[in-house]
Amino acid sequence: MIWELLSTIFGPVWKLLRGGVSPRTVRNLRKEFRNSLLAKIGVALVVAAILVAAFAPLLAPHDPTNQNLDKSNLPPIGFSKETTETSSEMVNGSIEVVNETVFVEADPAHPLGTDSLGRDMLSRVIYGARTSLLVGLFGTAIAAIAGVTVGLVAGYYGGKVDDALMRSADVMLAFPSLVLAVALVGLFGKAAVRVPDPLVAIGIEPGMPASFALPGTVILVVGLVNWVWFARVARGEALSIEGEEYVKAARSVGADDGFILRKHVLPNSVTPILVLATIQIAAIILLESALSFLGFSGTTLSWGFDIAQGRGYLASSWWISTVPGVAIVLTVIGINLVGDWLRDALDPGIEGEGGGP
Repeated sequence: MIWELLSTIFGPVWKLLRGGVSPRTVRNLRKEFRNSLLAKIGVALVVAAILVAAFAPLLAPHDPTNQNLDKSNLPPIGFSKETTETSSEMVNGSIEVVNETVFVEADPAHPLGTDSLGRDMLSRVIYGARTSLLVGLFGTAIAAIAGVTVGLVAGYYGGKVDDALMRSADVMLAFPSLVLAVALVGLFGKAAVRVPDPLVAIGIEPGMPASFALPGTVILVVGLVNWVWFARVARGEALSIEGEEYVKAARSVGADDGFILRKHVLPNSVTPILVLATIQIAAIILLESALSFLGFSGTTLSWGFDIAQGRGYLASSWWISTVPGVAIVLTVIGINLVGDWLRDALDPGIEGEGGGP
């Protein structure tokens, strides 16, 4: 059942890549893409983020975990940092402390500077993309599976089943997402899964980390926090589809409810669910960054973690927090623009409307 739900929800994306969707859908996607500069920008940003995450060992100039205190807090290229050096000098038989203002120049080996421990910021941002994108994808998959299942069942059966399931969703909506996520992380604990890096394992980049930590608890938590949005959308679609003639025809020939839900209701609900999934990836990336900022992630290679590490140096080394912050902004904007493109192309009837949970 879970595999069928996954393949049905995310199958259209794979079919699109294979050219297996209807010609009308392909035409709509191409038309919207050609006519929308924002769609082009969004796709470019998302593709860039995916490539950076996939080929992090090849693109990162340094091991993101290596520390070099001799090169701590170096500014990015094009900037310099003013600092004060203190020294002692013998003047007229007494020791005097002399404060001298010096300027620290950027190091070309670290284009985006270094943090307080001398770790290369460019490398950390590149590796941090893996954490954010994987948490966004897996978290959205969990939320979609749980939410779509609940929503379709509630909308299809209605009555007491609908009331019980959707009231539980309303209870979830009563809690702020971040507060609920923090509570769940505290309940389950911080657990990270070590994932081997294939590019390092086959010897292409042996100097890079052999594995990276995927925050398993955070993935589960963000899925549990965001399933309600999928449930509400799926329920609305099920309510409108349940009375269609093809559903009645399926019942008349003896099809059971499970078959009707899988083969008729769910496939005809995919469009809004797919658009919502795109938007939810961006929302989950933001939630993961917030949890990492608060120290609940379970991994140190995260954009939110780096922002937290740099908050004590904003006055002197602003780039430690700014660089990962810009990465978050660009990635989320790109994903949202892609979501708008899919919404306008797959469901032109809602073109121009704002959306999202």
